[in-house]
Amino acid sequence: MFSTVSSHACRHGQEKLLLRLLVLKNARFSNSNSSVLLGKGIRSYATEHAHHEARIENIRNIGIIAHVDAGKTTTTERMLYHSGRTRHIGNVDHGNTTTDFLPMERERGITIQSAAVTFQWPPKSVLPNGQESKTINLIDTPGHQDFRYEVDRCLPILDGAVCIMDGVKGVETHTERVWQSAHLSNIPRLLYVNKLDRDGASFKRAVQEAAARLKTWPLLCQIPWWQKDEFVGVIDVIHEVGLRFSKTTGAMTVVAKDTLATHNPALKDEMEKARLQLIDKLSDHDEAIMEEYLEHDINVSSGTIKKAIRRLIIDGNAKFTPVFAGSSLTNIGVQPLLEAVVDYLPNPSERPELRLIAGSKTVTFSEFMEMAPKKKGAHHQKPEPVLSVSHVFKVVDSGARGLMSWVRTYHGSLSRSSHMWNSNMHVFEKPQNIMHVSAKDYHDIHTLPTGHIGAMTGLKQARTGDTLLTFPGHQTQAPEAYRSVRIKAPETPPAVAFISIEPYTKTAGDKIVDALQRLSREDPSIRWHKDERSEQLILSGMGLLHLEIAQDRLLTHYKIEKETAIWGDIEVEYSECLFAPVGPHYHEYERPLRGVAGRAACTVVLEPLEACHHDTLLESSIERDGNIIHVSIPLPEDTDELPFDTETVRQQLFNGAIAGLSRGPRRSAPVRKCHLHITFDPEKDWSKNSTGGHITNAALFAVRAALKGAHDNAQVGILEPFTNFTIHCPEEASHAIQHDISSARGGHVMGVRKPEEDDYSGNVDGKAGERIDLTKVYVPPDPYEGVQSLRDEGKKTSGSVRMLHIMGKAPLKEMMKYDGHLRSMTGGRHALTLDPGEFELVTGPREKALALDG
Repeated sequence: MFSTVSSHACRHGQEKLLLRLLVLKNARFSNSNSSVLLGKGIRSYATEHAHHEARIENIRNIGIIAHVDAGKTTTTERMLYHSGRTRHIGNVDHGNTTTDFLPMERERGITIQSAAVTFQWPPKSVLPNGQESKTINLIDTPGHQDFRYEVDRCLPILDGAVCIMDGVKGVETHTERVWQSAHLSNIPRLLYVNKLDRDGASFKRAVQEAAARLKTWPLLCQIPWWQKDEFVGVIDVIHEVGLRFSKTTGAMTVVAKDTLATHNPALKDEMEKARLQLIDKLSDHDEAIMEEYLEHDINVSSGTIKKAIRRLIIDGNAKFTPVFAGSSLTNIGVQPLLEAVVDYLPNPSERPELRLIAGSKTVTFSEFMEMAPKKKGAHHQKPEPVLSVSHVFKVVDSGARGLMSWVRTYHGSLSRSSHMWNSNMHVFEKPQNIMHVSAKDYHDIHTLPTGHIGAMTGLKQARTGDTLLTFPGHQTQAPEAYRSVRIKAPETPPAVAFISIEPYTKTAGDKIVDALQRLSREDPSIRWHKDERSEQLILSGMGLLHLEIAQDRLLTHYKIEKETAIWGDIEVEYSECLFAPVGPHYHEYERPLRGVAGRAACTVVLEPLEACHHDTLLESSIERDGNIIHVSIPLPEDTDELPFDTETVRQQLFNGAIAGLSRGPRRSAPVRKCHLHITFDPEKDWSKNSTGGHITNAALFAVRAALKGAHDNAQVGILEPFTNFTIHCPEEASHAIQHDISSARGGHVMGVRKPEEDDYSGNVDGKAGERIDLTKVYVPPDPYEGVQSLRDEGKKTSGSVRMLHIMGKAPLKEMMKYDGHLRSMTGGRHALTLDPGEFELVTGPREKALALDG
């Protein structure tokens, strides 16, 4: 099946690549007999042994990120199949994929929760003696905007990511958002342009959009291989070979450069041009490749090119991004993508040093290990060494096994005998079991070493974002220096929608409350509370789909009978805000709590949140739910020490303030866009009988009283969530849609343009990179560009439908179910994309309508 590979094609270090490709091709089974050859053996090795035996340099912790329906799960299925991890390829449409195993995921054909799988690449059985496979721990993430918190809590624990782009739709809204999230965590990325077999696919347009909208310089490691109008494979630019694939089995044929020159000289010329452009771009930023370029002209070795690419992307700033091509559904391009994961993405030891929060400071792991607590007097005691540092990034209720805490280990190792200090909850915990996660299956393991990802059962207090530390011996209290040291937890975005639940009986209510507590522990972006006036349970979330899934999980997983309560409709979550500063307001809380007398007080000042508050954000401040809270504890003049633990009291005051802001005085809605300053004076606001409950309640009631005073003076407004929208619709319906958005929906149309007139120059925000000059970005032409343009002209004269993009923003309340209304206006010929916007002030008729509602 292979064409002969000439020595000309193997020069400059290509022998190793071609040997591996040949080995992988022969190893990839195209019939059931050969499937058996690599089936059970490879899977059992990956599952039972690789997870705890792999050396850290052979580990790749990666995530698959993209907009919904870009092909994340389909690509994951092909990776599992070609690695030998599975015998059959799952299909999203058939509901039999490995990582989408929840009933709701298979019913809707979308990823709802992140799923982890482990496999090896290349399969160990096909490697020569002495070579080791890389163990790839892969997390398949959701692509829908309602589940963005699920992506945000998984990304920080990864060492690399593959961003998948739809070759037809290009860069979509959620693609930009997850790219920015990866940028905030400095995660190195690969870009994979998928679905190039589809009608309307454009590799050229996709790469240009990536450069402009993601603000990254594309490094084209592959270009698509079209044979007439059929997508048959990819051209490896670095090694100058063609890779042709069987669409049924994924079997790969390596085509030498000489053969390409004979049968498709234009493609060979484009390959050489692409390689020269790649070398030219790399040489501008890498000295090693520049030296070899000057010495050997264009004959730079493939090894030098790959090392240069790795050096340029490993910092995670995404100034440069390697680009690959393929069609996962038709089995094209997945094996080379796996090779790229191994070659370019870092192992855990190559990532920047872990940063930890210690009190009001952020320290590196090295600085953390040097920390030492102070004794009274001039001497210091040597700190207890820390055996391990781990991070709980997710909690899952698995049913029979109970709540499982997903953990990434950064230092040391964990075992079932580990006595772990939870520095967020200030308790010791011990796991019952440690397991390797493989989609819906779990396999017991003895230890979880550095750099690995696993799950633990039996942790009663652990929540998403908690940090776990272990120390020598079996201590009853953590050393003071390490007591509150933690890894930064992901921010939980504010809820934008809610559903009311009104149980018929107390028994039903207690069961629902228990289920809500477990559900919100699984997913902190789901919140709930009991309305003080109506006695209803209010479940809040990130949008319509998010709450539909939450409701289904309550009914199916937690076995809540729907007939035991009245379930309201999903509605928008409004918020409240201040128009003017309030305070200072002093409040003293003095009453027994659980039979213990005590007293505490504090002073609060509230004001509308301004841009200057972000610019002057102090280390002792926190941002939560759209507010900034600052706690000030002045040190008395006559002493160098306080009679209490400062960080503990600060956290208690934060907790009280957060609770006070959770219910505003006007509609009992959360207060947002507020800057809150709390002052706690140790000399007058604290006494020896003060407890944590007294301190928390002092802050809570002080905030509530200040807000009530603002409401009495008509200084509280209402905010509602807005969404940014893009509507792709026929031109004849555009005027009616714009009028409807502006007049009936309270929205604003920001622009209308034809798809071919889209401006991908992007906005320079200084966060995800700088503006890219598209005239300097090399992209190969798409097939039949000239012919296609003639076809377009012909279509225009024959009365084809001309499409437009309408962009703007509107209240989320009006857009959550707008798709059905659009269908009647466009005859179903439309596409609606929503992207979370900001909370904006409600004014005019909309405010009067809300007043009547409330």
